[in-house]
Amino acid sequence: MVVRYRIDGGLTDALGHLVTTDDGECTVRTRKADVVIPLHLVVAAKAVPPAPPRRTAAR
Repeated sequence: MVVRYRIDGGLTDALGHLVTTDDGECTVRTRKADVVIPLHLVVAAKAVPPAPPRRTAAR
């Protein structure tokens, strides 16, 4: 899932797994941390496919 939301000075994205939602906020688990986003700041959100598996190095 990717969630685009407003921050001071512009917009930013949280890319990860949607963990929870309630009446006022959602939580996205990114690679670094859980990001809690107030829903009134969300501009757009959509599901994205999982990343493809990493290729192994050719020998």
